[in-house]
Amino acid sequence: MNRRPVASLWIGERLHYLNQLCLKSHLLQGHPTTLYCTDDVKNAPEGVELRPASDIMEIDMKVVKETSPSFLSNVFRYKMIKKTGAIWIDCDAFCHRPFPEDMDYVFGGHGMIGALNCGVVGLPQDCALMDALLDYYDNLPAYPEWWPKRLRKKMDALDPSVPLSIRIYEVERTAFGPQAFTHFAKKTGDFEKAAPREVLYPVPFQLNDVFYDPYGRVEGHFTDATLSVHLYTNGTKPYWRKNPPLPGSYAARMCEEVGIDPAAALEE
Repeated sequence: MNRRPVASLWIGERLHYLNQLCLKSHLLQGHPTTLYCTDDVKNAPEGVELRPASDIMEIDMKVVKETSPSFLSNVFRYKMIKKTGAIWIDCDAFCHRPFPEDMDYVFGGHGMIGALNCGVVGLPQDCALMDALLDYYDNLPAYPEWWPKRLRKKMDALDPSVPLSIRIYEVERTAFGPQAFTHFAKKTGDFEKAAPREVLYPVPFQLNDVFYDPYGRVEGHFTDATLSVHLYTNGTKPYWRKNPPLPGSYAARMCEEVGIDPAAALEE
């Protein structure tokens, strides 16, 4: 059965085994999966459709170098949804169950503070939240409108010749990601459409080491409503990026279940 298409972005030449695992998990749940790439990625799981990122937007590698690979993906995901209607998935979001066909708004809270995350996002291609996000990115304000005086003063102290987007990033790394998504979802009245944490982010990011602990009860965080499991690779300790997961850990069990060899795609 073909389910709703999902898509992500990869900036770089090589996927880590956790990224292979997460992409393939969507394929196995029946979701056509596209990976937009800036480079020639040779180790994507079989069945993942590889397309140039420029199909959606040009990725300015100078901006990536001054910020992070995830920075421009915050803009990319909404432009991708607008153009294709696919659900955005971060490359570290594991598909636990298929996304329902009738779930028009796919996003949810994460962590322990009640904010929204944008690691998994589905929106109608035409909606107020989409318009607000794209307008923000396409017409960056001097300061994000939700910033307090403290952050505005920090911004004022930066070299004004540095591009505005990079200055915003330097002041607040999440101003293009969860901060913006949370702010505009509240502004458009869509905040209440957020799924409970257990649906898309069942394990709080503060506890992400549990994925590598053979005695960690990861599934204890899940409910019958859980669709996706975010692995938070940005917060993964270097040891787990450079070494295979311990047998019996959630990461190891999922690799075995999905058919991924961690030792073949470790961080170098």
